[in-house]
Amino acid sequence: MTTKTSAPDPRRWWALFLLCTAQFLVILDTSIVGIALPALQRSLGFDAAGLQWIFNAYVVAFGGLLLFGGRLSDLFGPRRLFGAGFVILTASSLFAGLAESASTLLVARAAQGVGAALIAPSALSMVMGLFAARPQELRKALGFWGASAAAGGTAGVFLGGVITEWLSWRWTFLINVPIGVLVLLATNAWLPRGIRQRGSVDIAGSMAVTSALALTVYAIVTANDPMTTGAETGVMLSVGGLLFAAFALIQRFRRSPLIPLSIFRAPNLTAGNVVMALLGAAWIPMWFFLNMYLQEVLGYGAFDSGLALLPMTLTIMLVMMGATEKIVGRIGPKSALVIGLGVLGVALVLFARMPVDGSFVANVLLPSLLGAVGMSLAYIPAMITSTMGARPEEGGLASGLVNTTYQVGSAIGLAAMVAVAGSKSASLALDGAERAIAMNGGFSAAFIGAAVIAFGAAALATFAVRMPSAQQSSEAGRLAA
Repeated sequence: MTTKTSAPDPRRWWALFLLCTAQFLVILDTSIVGIALPALQRSLGFDAAGLQWIFNAYVVAFGGLLLFGGRLSDLFGPRRLFGAGFVILTASSLFAGLAESASTLLVARAAQGVGAALIAPSALSMVMGLFAARPQELRKALGFWGASAAAGGTAGVFLGGVITEWLSWRWTFLINVPIGVLVLLATNAWLPRGIRQRGSVDIAGSMAVTSALALTVYAIVTANDPMTTGAETGVMLSVGGLLFAAFALIQRFRRSPLIPLSIFRAPNLTAGNVVMALLGAAWIPMWFFLNMYLQEVLGYGAFDSGLALLPMTLTIMLVMMGATEKIVGRIGPKSALVIGLGVLGVALVLFARMPVDGSFVANVLLPSLLGAVGMSLAYIPAMITSTMGARPEEGGLASGLVNTTYQVGSAIGLAAMVAVAGSKSASLALDGAERAIAMNGGFSAAFIGAAVIAFGAAALATFAVRMPSAQQSSEAGRLAA
């Protein structure tokens, strides 16, 4: 946590620019490789199941270590952890860009996730510390913060297409290197020093939750592998569940736990985090399979595929920064959340209807714009719902927790929808039109699965999220970005 002073920090807007750049880059790295997947497959010999680990290696490390990174930020100071995270992210991006084997790339991607897990909670902590005492400025700051996160995921799709088409898939990773160096040079000049706290680090808890997540995702990913039996999948899922239970026990009995279980008594925190996980589980499969549809079914090149999703990126940025705050302030975060999830679900249903001989204008444009509007309406209200009931001294932890659940939901949701697509696809050894038909059938099944998740999240938000008074809704609206 950063110190609060009565006088505003004159560097706070420069600091916000740097912190939003960091958040944009961290989320960008989850999606920028999406369009490069076919090129990566040809270059390094990934099989179809292994491709998603280019995404999941990053997300599992990122999501599994976010709470650990938040704890380290409290202990050693957010600026110090922010800088350390960028050192790791920059170095691992260099190794990923120079990788000559699939295994090397996956290790480098996991290391990128470690760096991101140090950056994200420390950056958010500094945003709150710089603006929390000035509610009007905080609303504006959180607007830019939310837009940078949501736009990073979809902007990565467009940039990935441009880079892959005009340069090489390697530059989807190497682009982080010059940006990382510039951020590191500006860190000490623009960011507040912050303060350090006393306490210990919950290594055991961090290892338990990260191992549980990794094993659960791996079990879902390999469920349709002919070499994996149902019994083996069941064992892996059972062990993953036991590791999650062990994590809960560790948190209960440790003096300085990674997550004090008392935080879950905060109103709406549990429901909000589940909704946020489901949002990630619906959103990430959407862009993953939309990329695959554009390239593998419609035959788009990397650049054309990225260009096709540019309207979605621009819509998210415009709605997040220009309309979400007003909408949430008028109808409240719960209503905006339910509407946004419903709109996202409708977009996914429309994506599921895309034919093999489809076109961008007739089949892609409208659903992608609806998906962007749905995400823009749901993301910030989900974050508000998950954090507004926490005590002030637990605000950083609540923020780290909601970021973690989003990443965990993204990883497990993508793994599950890849399994669904694989189970519905005919033999991918087919050629030409038959192969496209088989793949499109799998993609449609994945879109339907993601739509069910989105509608389920909307139903959960409707019945589980409570706004007991106009005063609380008003307070939530003031926090909306």
